[in-house]
Amino acid sequence: MDNLSDTLKKLKITAVDRTEDCLEGCLDCLLQALAQNNTETSEKIQGSGILQLFANLLTPQSSCTAKVANIIAEVAKNEFMRIPCVDAGLISPLVQLLNSKDQEVLLQTGRALGNICYDSHSLQAQLINMGVIPTLVKLLGIHCHNAALTEMCLVAFGNLAELESSKEQFASTNIAEELVKLFKKQIEHDKREMIFEVLAPLAENDAIKLQLVEAGLVECLLEIVQQKVDSDKEDDIAELKTASDLMVLLLLGDESMQKLFEGGKGSVFQRVLSWIPSNNHQLQLAGALAIANFARNDGNCIHMVDNGIVEKLMDLLDRHVEDGNVTVQHAALSALRNLAIPVVNKAKMLSAGVTETVLKFLKSEMPPVQFKLLGTLRMLIDAQEAAEQLGKNVKLVERLVEWCEAKDHAGVMGESNRLLSALIRHSKSKDVIKTIVQSGGIKHLVTMATSEHVIMQNEALVALALIAALELGPAEKDLESAKLVQILHRLLADERSAPEIKYNSMVLICALMGSESLYKEVQDLAFLDVVSKLRSHENKSVAQQASLTEQRLTVES
Repeated sequence: MDNLSDTLKKLKITAVDRTEDCLEGCLDCLLQALAQNNTETSEKIQGSGILQLFANLLTPQSSCTAKVANIIAEVAKNEFMRIPCVDAGLISPLVQLLNSKDQEVLLQTGRALGNICYDSHSLQAQLINMGVIPTLVKLLGIHCHNAALTEMCLVAFGNLAELESSKEQFASTNIAEELVKLFKKQIEHDKREMIFEVLAPLAENDAIKLQLVEAGLVECLLEIVQQKVDSDKEDDIAELKTASDLMVLLLLGDESMQKLFEGGKGSVFQRVLSWIPSNNHQLQLAGALAIANFARNDGNCIHMVDNGIVEKLMDLLDRHVEDGNVTVQHAALSALRNLAIPVVNKAKMLSAGVTETVLKFLKSEMPPVQFKLLGTLRMLIDAQEAAEQLGKNVKLVERLVEWCEAKDHAGVMGESNRLLSALIRHSKSKDVIKTIVQSGGIKHLVTMATSEHVIMQNEALVALALIAALELGPAEKDLESAKLVQILHRLLADERSAPEIKYNSMVLICALMGSESLYKEVQDLAFLDVVSKLRSHENKSVAQQASLTEQRLTVES
C-alpha cells in the first residue's frame, strides 16, 4: 500500500502536467490496486483528493480517458464513494463522453455512470434531465454488435425505466424498434431475460405499448409461447410466463389493444383465443386476462359474445371448479364480468348458462374470486326474470349476507351489498324480498344507506323503499332493530347529503307509514321540521317530494 501512496502522489503531479506515458503508468497501478483490494484502495483514493482531478482527465482527446472512467467505475462500486464522485463533478464530463466514438471509452463511461447513480433515484433523474436516454438509445442502434456495450445500455435502460419521468423521453426515441430488433437476434435465455427486464417497465407506458406492437414485439412473444409451451425446463417455463405476461400488459393500452383486436379478425386475437382451451395453466391465465382486456369496449364485447367466447370461458371455469387454480378462476370471471357490460350481451350470456357456471364458485374462500363472482352476477341481473331467479336462490342470498360482513375485504363487502340491493331493485318481487328478510339481509341494506359512496346509498334506499312498499310486515322488526328511521332522519338533516339521497329518503319515509311501530318512530323524531325546510331546496324534485311528504306527515298525525 506504500506503493499506492507513491502512485497517488505521482498521479497528482502528472494529472496537472498531463504527461501521458507517466499518467498511464499511474492509472495502471491504481487499477491493479483496485483489483486486489477495492474497498481499501477506494478509501485511499478518496483521502488523497485525486477524484477532483479526474474531471479534467475525462476528455475525448486523451488516450487515458477509458482508464480514468474504468477507475471511477471501480471505486463507485462502493456506496461510500458515490457521493464523493458526484461532489468531484464527475457526472457532467462522463455524460459528455457518451458522445465518444471509442467503444472502450463508451463502455467504461457507461459503467461509471451506472455505478455512481446505482440505487439513487435523484441521480438517475439528473441523468434523464441531462438527456442520456436519447444518447443511449442511439448507442444501442450503432453498437448492437458489441455485446458488452449492448449489455451496458440494457442495464442502464432497466434502471432508468423504473422512473416515471423517463417514460416520456423513451417514447420520443426509437427504443421500441431497437429492442425488438435486438430481441429477434437473441438465442440465449439470459440475454432475452435482460431485454424482458427493460421491456416490462417500458410497456407500462401507453405510447410505448403501441410502439412495441408496431415494432412487431407481439409476434416475437407468440413465437416464444409456441416454442416453450410443451417444455418442462425451468428456464422455458419462466420465459413462457414472462412472454405471456408481457403480452397481457401490451393489451392494457386502448390503442395497442384495438390494433391487435383488428375487429376480432386479428391473428393475434385468434392465437390468444387458442390459449384458453390449452392444458397449460399459465396460458389459460394469460388467455383469460387477454380476453378481459379485449373486453374493454362494447363493440369488442358484442363481437366476442357473438363468436362463442362465453362458452370457451365457461369450459375453462368448469375445469377449475374443484381445487382449481385461483388466478385462472379470477381471470375468467373478470373476462365474463366485462363481457356482461353491454346490454345486448346480458340475455345471450344468461341463456348460455353463465349464472349456473358462476354459482359453482359460491363456495370459494378466496376474496378475489368472490369479488369477481359478485361483479359478474351484478352485471347480468338487469333483467327482471334473472333477478327473480337468483333472488330466490337461498344458498346465494345466505352467502351474500355472510359476505356483507367481510370487514377485512371491503370490495367483497361492497359488491355483496350492491348485489343484494340489485336483486330487489330489478326483480321487484315479494318472494325475493322474503328470501332476503329470512336470510337476515335487511340490516345490511340499512347499513349500506350510510355508505360513503352516494351510488351505494341510493341503491340501498331504492331497495328499502321497494321492501316497504311490497313486503313491509315481515321486514318491520329488522328495519326497527337496524334503526332505519334514525338513519333517515340523519340523512335528511345532513346538509352534505346529495339531492337524490334526500329525495329517496323522503319516498322511503312515506312508505314506512304503513307500519304502526315505524310510524311511531317517525313521529317521535319530529320529521316535520326537517322535511318542511326542504320545501325550499334548490333541487325541484327534492322540493316537490318535501311538500308531498309534509302533507303525508301532517295528514297522518
